[in-house]
Amino acid sequence: MTSPIKRLPRRVPGWVKAVSAVVLVLAVLFAGLRLSVVPGLKDLFGSESHDRSGPALLQSVRDISRYEAASGTFQVVVDLEKDARFLPDALRGTRTLYVGAGTVDAYVDLGAVGEDDVSVDAERTSATLRLPHATLGKPALDPDHSYAVSKQRGLLDRLGDLFSDNPNGEQAVQKLAARHIAEAAAESELKTRAESNTTAMLQGLLRSLGFEEVRVTYGS
Repeated sequence: MTSPIKRLPRRVPGWVKAVSAVVLVLAVLFAGLRLSVVPGLKDLFGSESHDRSGPALLQSVRDISRYEAASGTFQVVVDLEKDARFLPDALRGTRTLYVGAGTVDAYVDLGAVGEDDVSVDAERTSATLRLPHATLGKPALDPDHSYAVSKQRGLLDRLGDLFSDNPNGEQAVQKLAARHIAEAAAESELKTRAESNTTAMLQGLLRSLGFEEVRVTYGS
């Protein structure tokens, strides 16, 4: 009597395992998206925020001798795209559409005015002041009115976000928005408005002190 033939287990090819792993990851991602749109489950599995920040520490104090004469509000739409060499955008790459809103202040540094820049006549009825030109401050982004409209990421970038956090994900678009706002402020009439407001302020102040003629000029 012949013994029965034993069948050896079939070995699964390596590429089948790799494909199965990718399918499993995609299934988990799809299930997460489906759960996020099911009514009631969002509150059930929602996250809570707890502020455990420490107290703010005063690092330095400095005196300010500049007159904030004008402030401009700006808004810019940033479209930042990052591509990878030799890889399609659907696989590797990001594109962020970001709306940045912020303000830029224009000021005149009154602390730079010396004794030679101020002249008063003997009767103290006429005064002439020479001030430095107005200067623009750094742009200050408004977090309440700045936001990302859309974020497009390749498959590899999405998978990478599952295993790592990137707290500086919007830092690049924020810096780009601040740079564009600074450029727009430099091309605007903000400094001219600041010098006009400073002139009006000084003329009103000195005339209230008894001066009849007040002349203000700008330049080094």
